Amino acid sequence: MKRAVVVFSGGQDSTTCLIQALQQYDEVHCVTFDYGQRHREEIAVAAALSHQLGARAHKVLDVTLLNELAVSSLTRDNIPVPAYDPDASGLPSTFVPGRNILFLTLAAIYAWQVEAEAVITGVCETDFSGYPDCVMSLSGR
Repeated sequence: MKRAVVVFSGGQDSTTCLIQALQQYDEVHCVTFDYGQRHREEIAVAAALSHQLGARAHKVLDVTLLNELAVSSLTRDNIPVPAYDPDASGLPSTFVPGRNILFLTLAAIYAWQVEAEAVITGVCETDFSGYPDCVMSLSGR
């Protein structure tokens, strides 16, 4: 049986990955991360979508400890979220350092537990907003 784990936020990129994974694997598990993000509704959307689309399981992992180290306007109410500025230089305040590598590491551990052969994540290079961890897509175990 071919199994995969999809890092699943419920957004456009991860939903596309989930739909494709459901066509290519016999069993697909979704993992969503609660890192204290301001846009909390994404967790509920991810749970509903994973169930609706037919994922075998959906797990929400608490990684709010990330906020102890990563200062970002996505996780701190006292830092305003800036309007998009295509001419801005440097990292935007919405960057959460270490987020994607932490998610992939934890998803790989989960994949080991469910005997999945692949970890799939959706990272859009053309829409990366200056985030250095979105420059390439990663998949595989």
